[in-house]
Amino acid sequence: MKIWLDGGLQDIESARVSVLDHGLTVGDGIFETVKAVDGGTFALTRHLDRLTRSARGLGLPDPDHEEIRRACAAVLEANPMPLGRLRITYTGGHGPLGSDRGEHGPTLVVALGDTTRRPDSTAVITVPWTRNERGALTGLKTTSYAENVVALARAHQHDASEALFANTVGQLCEGTGSNVFVVLDGEIHTPPLASGCLAGITRELAVEWTGAKETDLPLDVLERAEEVFLTSTLRDVQAVHRVDARELPGAPGPVTAKAMRVFAERAGDDLDP
Repeated sequence: MKIWLDGGLQDIESARVSVLDHGLTVGDGIFETVKAVDGGTFALTRHLDRLTRSARGLGLPDPDHEEIRRACAAVLEANPMPLGRLRITYTGGHGPLGSDRGEHGPTLVVALGDTTRRPDSTAVITVPWTRNERGALTGLKTTSYAENVVALARAHQHDASEALFANTVGQLCEGTGSNVFVVLDGEIHTPPLASGCLAGITRELAVEWTGAKETDLPLDVLERAEEVFLTSTLRDVQAVHRVDARELPGAPGPVTAKAMRVFAERAGDDLDP
């Protein structure tokens, strides 16, 4: 397996990042996960644009899109696979042990792992912890991911693949690595970005392609929604058949099934929409 590290391909067994890299010591970094299909990338331009927004939100230098495109192409060529998870990680680089940054410049890593197609439906749980819709990192895709690790572990303990958060005012927000949509009276709704959720690339495309409405939603909407589905880079559009103890029989329902079909067709027509 070959990865890209700071300017070139390296063997994954020998590639090394400093133990004083700020991405390790204080979580000072950002990342993107891009779906790779038969050596091609899906929605890479949108992912790179979001990477830049996240970098600016953290005060990191703008990432070099052309370098990252070269890195992605090199990693994909070196590691052929039918379906992969391409991970772009960009950190504050070598720095002191405290929160102040050093002067060595950012670290860039591009790595690839194989994956499989997700099931058509899944189970989710809600968790007691909240997203802070007013935090300094709100809306940024950072490597400070520990609360997601904890919440996802709880989901797995309950035979679920995702955990859903409310925000600090009790509104439905997002999953650990996904956005959430609900169907009410036959219409698709999803929390607005003001809820504190990440501006997911798949979420953005699903809103554009299905006409979903961005709506403030209480967390208990999950108890009465006709259908629920998730979106993310590797899930695409995925139906939910259980929320906590509530079963949603027949998932994917008709509205979700149509959204899945529309997304698959539009994504198949254009790899970089």
